[in-house]
Amino acid sequence: MRLVVGISILFWLFCCVFALQRYYNFFPTFVSFDQGIFNQVFWNSLHGRWFESSLSSTESSSVLLDGDVAAVYYRRLGQHFTPALLLWLPFYALFQSPAGLSVLQVTLITLGGLVLYGLARHYHPPHVAVLIAASYYVANAVLAPTLANFHDFCQVPLFVFGLLWAMEKRRWRLFWLLTGLTLIVREDAGVILFGIGTYLLLSRRFSWVGITVCVVSLGYMLLLTNVVMPAFSPDISRRFMVEQFGQFVEGQEASTLQVLLAIALNPLKLLSELINPPGRTLSYLLAQWLPLMFVPVVSLDAWLLAGFPILKILMQNDPTALSLHLRYAVTLVPGLFYGAILWWAKHPLQFQPRTQNFWRLCMGLALLLTLTSNPNRALSVIIPDSIQPWVYTSPARQWQHAQAVRSLIAQIPPTASVTATGNIVAHLSNRREVLRYPATRLRNDAREVIQVEYAIADLWYPKQFQVAFDDERKTLIGMTNRISRWIERNQYGLIDLQDGVALLRSGVPSNPEAIAQWATFRQEVLIPGIAQPAAPSS
Repeated sequence: MRLVVGISILFWLFCCVFALQRYYNFFPTFVSFDQGIFNQVFWNSLHGRWFESSLSSTESSSVLLDGDVAAVYYRRLGQHFTPALLLWLPFYALFQSPAGLSVLQVTLITLGGLVLYGLARHYHPPHVAVLIAASYYVANAVLAPTLANFHDFCQVPLFVFGLLWAMEKRRWRLFWLLTGLTLIVREDAGVILFGIGTYLLLSRRFSWVGITVCVVSLGYMLLLTNVVMPAFSPDISRRFMVEQFGQFVEGQEASTLQVLLAIALNPLKLLSELINPPGRTLSYLLAQWLPLMFVPVVSLDAWLLAGFPILKILMQNDPTALSLHLRYAVTLVPGLFYGAILWWAKHPLQFQPRTQNFWRLCMGLALLLTLTSNPNRALSVIIPDSIQPWVYTSPARQWQHAQAVRSLIAQIPPTASVTATGNIVAHLSNRREVLRYPATRLRNDAREVIQVEYAIADLWYPKQFQVAFDDERKTLIGMTNRISRWIERNQYGLIDLQDGVALLRSGVPSNPEAIAQWATFRQEVLIPGIAQPAAPSS
């Protein structure tokens, strides 16, 4: 137990250090925006405005599809039904910061590993249980999403390993409590429970419990996505079902029932989705199996337990679904690890010294592959973002840039409305009126459409990344053109520019010194063959 606790402490410290340094250095990632959404949801809920978020509103169907304006009173429950977040509101009240959410996420994932060790000890001696727990902490599907920005699935390992432990110990009250908590993690968390229920039914261990879990989880998901969530907004049918499973249905809107029916009536399409793209699908599954020495491949229990979460991920028409760095990967972890525990219990004679050494080799390889992939750019402080061409920002340079961003943020009043680029928006999300750049208009509590007072945009990081990544080059040119137009049309005045970070304010003239700096920066950005933005006027 001391060894497992030591490993868990190292995991906790490692993840906290790198997640927090990325946050405080304003280092951009693919999911930086999500940290702002969750923080604003927590902040609004703490003030009695349950699950409201202007940032989440920018992702709604009314804004993206109908061209409406984001609203501060929009409730995120129409996109994702996540009442379990309220369990951690007392924790958030102590810190009230996106950094606190990162620590909360690391803590929940770490505790999940300790519960997994207890679950493994039900079947195995300590030396086997230690290897199972260590496999969890080095798994790409655990470590990489933990280093990502806060996500709701970080609660899954703790709850699901807990309910499986309670089942093994016949503590049924705790089992059903944790089953209920898992359901309210997110609207699709019931897929994990449906897999567990299927295993209990087909293995005939607790048939009636399995039937009940299947009926409850499926019924809950259908009721939630067809009745409850549409009462808040039509996003589940107009956006998420079409975006993720639109290949099975026709039209611009579909309910979960319509998607399930379309899948059932089109088995050949389903088979194609499960296989393609074959190379990426296989590499994804191999990476999930690697830390467990590929035991889940030969474990029927693991296939029963994790089969439905795997099915859901492979069916999604979403390029990020097969990313081990993002939250979806966590949903497979409970089924694969519990399936491995059961397999080793049925094959104890296979656990030889040679096997242990090979298992440790697999764990080391899994850890190496995870760290060298620089998950969610959390390790960019020590790993270059590109080798050819070379793109690396030293810790000292990152910190220097972060100081410039902080000095500009300090000029924005704590209650002012603001729009900010993705790597900055989380730091400004403890307020009612905040948007992600380039959005500038929102509907306030008085139901009036306003233009946000401040805008802050970080162009420095795209400028560093542009030599290696074409999309960063396009982003940089687009941001430069847009800010120049804002200044030229007197929408916003440029009041400060530091280290490639622009601070603008509505209704004020531009600072002549800042304009001169902007002209120099703009010329550094532009290259021959790319249309130049109009020269800004002061």
